[in-house]
Amino acid sequence: MNKKLRYLVIGLLIFCGIIFSNLFLQWCQNDLSADLAIKFAFSWHTAKFFLASLVLLVLFLFLASLAGSLIVGASLYSLFIAVIGFATYMKMSFRQEPVYPDDLTMITQLGFFKEVLGTGLFLFIHILMIGVIGLFIYQLFRSFFLSKNKQILRVITLCLSSLGLVYISHFNDETNLLRRAYNQSALWIPYSQEMNYYNTGFVGGFLYNLRVDAMEEPTGYSKEAIEDITEKYQQEVEPATTEEEQPNIVYVMSESFSNPEHLQGLSVSGNPLKEYYEVAEQAYSGKMLSQNYGGGTANIEFEALTSFSMGLLNPQMTSPYTMLVPKMDTLPSLVSLSEARGYDTTAIHPYDTSMYKRQDVYSTLGFDQFIDQDSIDYTQTIENNPYISDEAAYQQVLDQLKEEQSPQFVHLVTMQTHMPYDGKYEDPDYQVSGPAENIRNIEGYLQDINYSSQALQDFTEELAELPERTLVVFWGDHLPGIYSDQLQEQNTTADLHQTEFLMVDSEDELTHEEEEVTSPFYFAPNLFERAGLQSTPFYELLSDLEKIVSAFEPRMYVDNDGQWHEELTLNQNQQEIYNDYRLIQYDILQGEQYSLENDFFE
Repeated sequence: MNKKLRYLVIGLLIFCGIIFSNLFLQWCQNDLSADLAIKFAFSWHTAKFFLASLVLLVLFLFLASLAGSLIVGASLYSLFIAVIGFATYMKMSFRQEPVYPDDLTMITQLGFFKEVLGTGLFLFIHILMIGVIGLFIYQLFRSFFLSKNKQILRVITLCLSSLGLVYISHFNDETNLLRRAYNQSALWIPYSQEMNYYNTGFVGGFLYNLRVDAMEEPTGYSKEAIEDITEKYQQEVEPATTEEEQPNIVYVMSESFSNPEHLQGLSVSGNPLKEYYEVAEQAYSGKMLSQNYGGGTANIEFEALTSFSMGLLNPQMTSPYTMLVPKMDTLPSLVSLSEARGYDTTAIHPYDTSMYKRQDVYSTLGFDQFIDQDSIDYTQTIENNPYISDEAAYQQVLDQLKEEQSPQFVHLVTMQTHMPYDGKYEDPDYQVSGPAENIRNIEGYLQDINYSSQALQDFTEELAELPERTLVVFWGDHLPGIYSDQLQEQNTTADLHQTEFLMVDSEDELTHEEEEVTSPFYFAPNLFERAGLQSTPFYELLSDLEKIVSAFEPRMYVDNDGQWHEELTLNQNQQEIYNDYRLIQYDILQGEQYSLENDFFE
């Protein structure tokens, strides 16, 4: 074969490989539907498909030139595309969410992937990755002995492809030519990342989530405007009278805790949440609006600890814990407020510290210590469940409350009820009737939440025996991603985004009341008001906001009459309060943090 023909064949193979890999990503994103993938590429969105192929070509050229070999570069590229595609299919199946750029930071969470994939598949992928990386290292060494002409071509290609990737990474800049090319036919849907990926393709949706500010600057943002807001709400704070009471405060975010019987089309034998409701009936309790279905734990945690709303962030800011908080020096929160008031602050998560960058995040938030799966004293599990039980985690909390003399703020994130659910328990006590799909998973989940309910009730009973008053806020972060498409279609979006919450006082001083629905960023001001604790100007702002809109996320707004709306409609006075909250949130997360100068959060 002469040289020109050989180059033509190589070029054709590269072109076909890029097109096939792009189709593969669309196939994985569209529930393994080849028909949808082909229609997207060659009928509905051809221009965007070939723009995405151009991006993939730049990535391939970078890997091939880095390795100094087309074959090894193709191996690395194929492995990367295969892993990303498989991860997309899995995430869409469980959470109805695509893979975001920041999800790549989880690649080191080997224990998590082993539990989700199973040992056999995990080992196969692991061995394959080791083999390809080993091949790359070997070829990288050999590449230093390429001929002079090949070395020059390699360096030029590496430089150009590197510059290309850097330019592509600035996709969200207004002047970016690639973004402008997409904009000619792309329909960006800010409130739905799933639809963004469907409408623009996997690559387009992925690029849309690169390098983004936390929030767009609201109209009227300035130091003077923030000073006016802080002064207004400082006047609403009742001054402390006598020496302020400092009860222990315990936050419990229970993994995937919800009531399946609230879903249409599902019937459950028995009452797995019997103990939970026995506690809830003596507490302030109700429903919580969760941002996500099937996942997004860290986003709910962010809202609960900071009292800032995910609903006000740019839609591309899909995970503040990984994309925003670790880069911040200061972030006011319930943690920093508790610490300023003399509390010891402890985070407990019986799992890997690096999940969602919690080690860095908890440091920024101001936790004194972080107890994880390696430092927790109690590691008991139940039957075949690989995760540390709620009962064991509560025992760690109780030890913390008993051993320390200072008032305690303890934040517990449980793991017992984390997926997968099938096979955890040999003989679940609860059966399900409804769509046949995932029945075993649902029955395993029911057993999980039953054990969680029992552990919560036992925990609250033990708190009543302690001499110090203890306030507990308990909530489920999201529904589990185990319900079939058929079952989901029988329920509204609101049904799939509501979990349980309660606030309980060990001395029974909280009045029993049932809340229609609330948002996690209202937890702290609600707790402070109901427990008689000294408020802050920020919490006064939140209390005023809650009287207008009791819960909200994009396209889900609940007014003070409990009515659901897709759009937020406010009068002039209500809009002013809403704008005050948005300005303060922007000031802290994206702005100059002027509000920190006026003790707005203290």
